[in-house]
Amino acid sequence: MTSSASPTTVFGIPNCDTVKKARAWLQAQGVDHSFHDFKKQGVPPEALDRWLASAGWEVLVNRKGTTWRGLDESLRAGVTDAASARALLLAHASVIKRPVVEWADGRITVGFDPAAWAAA
Repeated sequence: MTSSASPTTVFGIPNCDTVKKARAWLQAQGVDHSFHDFKKQGVPPEALDRWLASAGWEVLVNRKGTTWRGLDESLRAGVTDAASARALLLAHASVIKRPVVEWADGRITVGFDPAAWAAA
């Protein structure tokens, strides 16, 4: 990584097991990174826009989590495109698939995949 690149940032919730594993993996690999806590700091709208453009709303919306299952059926049914997903994700950060990582080289990944991360 070049020194001119911005540092890697991990976005998520600190007590999420997947986020814990991802942060431990980064530390073990010596990847300097910062952590953005959705619970304390919220979801930065400009970052969410980057993630939607890069990964797509279908990848970002975690339909397997308890938060999604706990949402009103009409809310879930209303998520049909990037704009509706954006509104839901800003209102309910726990529905975002975690972790979202903005890498120093500009890549954006969603979820923890040690094999893919190691290959990159």
